[in-house]
Amino acid sequence: MHTGGCLCGAVRYSIAGPLRPVVMCHCTQCRRMTGHIMAATAARRADFSLVSDGELKWYVSSVEARRGFCGRCGSTLFWEGVGLDGISIAAGTLDDTRGLKIACHIFVADKGDYYEIESGAPQIRDGRFSVPFPDS
Repeated sequence: MHTGGCLCGAVRYSIAGPLRPVVMCHCTQCRRMTGHIMAATAARRADFSLVSDGELKWYVSSVEARRGFCGRCGSTLFWEGVGLDGISIAAGTLDDTRGLKIACHIFVADKGDYYEIESGAPQIRDGRFSVPFPDS
């Protein structure tokens, strides 16, 4: 069981299954939404539940996805792609991140000029990637 939430505690969630390794997204939308890059794990939709969602707001950022954030404190929380079985979760919103590892960096062609990617994880120019969920 994994749990997490926003900075002010208005939005809380739980995950009953395994988490996907962390994907570091350098796309322009993620950089604008978070102020830097998005470090996101993910859970299967069937394993994910909102415990408290009174302040959860969704922003449709493209025809392909929407982004969830807390309407009270502004914390970036989720990325949900249309037709996908999982929901991406901002890794920093988890109560316990033990065991998570970086799988890859995506949209590295869009990364900001002010930083370098130093991780040994694979770097993918665009968003085409596949990181499987671990077995339960």
